[in-house]
Parts: sequence; C-alpha cells; structure tokens
Amino acid sequence: MTPLAAETTRQQRGRDRLLVLPFGSCEQHGGHLPLGTDTFIAESVAKNLVTRLGERAVLGPTQAIGASGEHNDFPGTLSLGNEVLAQLVVELVRSADHFVGTVIVNGHGGNLAALTEARNLLSAEGRHLLVIPCSVPRADLHAGRTETSAMLALAPELVDLRFAEPGNCSSFAELEADLRMGGIAAVAPNGVLGDPTGATAAEGELILNEMLARAEMILATWVDGGASE
Repeated sequence: MTPLAAETTRQQRGRDRLLVLPFGSCEQHGGHLPLGTDTFIAESVAKNLVTRLGERAVLGPTQAIGASGEHNDFPGTLSLGNEVLAQLVVELVRSADHFVGTVIVNGHGGNLAALTEARNLLSAEGRHLLVIPCSVPRADLHAGRTETSAMLALAPELVDLRFAEPGNCSSFAELEADLRMGGIAAVAPNGVLGDPTGATAAEGELILNEMLARAEMILATWVDGGASE
C-alpha cells in the first residue's frame, strides 16, 4: 500500500478511488496511555481498510489534532475546537474533488459534532463524505479497558500499566451534564472514564478486528447506496 503522500501527481488518475483519511486527537488518556491514542487507533483501522480495498482507495494524511476542549485541564492536550475543525474538513473535502469520495476514519468521539456539521454542508454541495467511527459495542468511554487493550496490541511500548487505574465508570448519560459544564476533570480527576485494569493485547486484537469489520460494513452500505458514485 502506497499512501497518497508518497505518490506523485503523475500517478493520480481519474475519479475512481476513495480518499481515506484517519482523524484522531492529541489529548490526555490518563497516566498510562499516550496522547495520540485516538490517532494510533484511527490510523490502524484506516490503513487496514485501505489494504482490504486495494486499488479502490488510497490512504491520505492523518489529521492528528481534533476537537478536544473537554481535556484542556490536562497538560499535553492540543485542540482546534469544533468550528475550526468543521471548516478544516469542509475545505479539505472540497479540495478532494478528484476522488470519487472521501472517507474519514474517526478515532475521537469529540470530533463528531464538527464532522457532522461539515458532512451536512458538503452533502448540500453534492460532495460525498462518509464518517466511520472507530467503535465497538460495550466499549468504555475514555482511556479504559477498550483503548488500553487496543494500544497494547498496536504499540505496547507506549503503554505504562504501572499507572493504569480505574476512573469514573458511569455511563455517558449519567456524566453528560457535568462533562459539558466542566470537562473531563470535573468527573474524573485522573482523566479516565472506565477501568483499564485487566486490559490485554489479545483483547486489543479482537477489538481492532471488530472495528475494521464494522468499518467495512459501513463503507459497503454507503457504496451500495450510490453515495460514492
């Protein structure tokens, strides 16, 4: 698989390929996971998706900073904010008209509002944008067992389990009001929403495979519906 950044303009052909873009974040993930956790996961799913698609798709550059204002109380977090991220996506997809469509593989839930806003505008303009979340059923919310297991499978050298500790394990519905008012720090001083203890690389492999399978299903439904034609 050759990513778009390694190709020349001579290698670009007609509108017969999908552009696949990983979107992540640079934000705290507790004391045990790297700031780029969402980005690493999105890149893995996107790369494997492009590999499965073969000549039908190409992997574009990663957007590694997203909308992460809810994590601003923690050092290391960088954020563009919803308005800027939405505009970035709009301009990016407008510039990609030489592709049959654009697929964003999104690893950070906080990006969703901006991505939805951008998609609605682009759709009204007749452009094709699909947003695929890196998600699995029953996942915990942030820096818990789900993401810790995935990172143990992807980059175990970046995970320090000595600092893995449970955080707030309440549901999003229970936390939403406080999260919107005071961010993650208001509900989880350690930055964790879930319990990372017991995470394993083997579980992480299963999680990543399920994310990929769900991504393929979402993409197939989109293509079958004529969205990328």
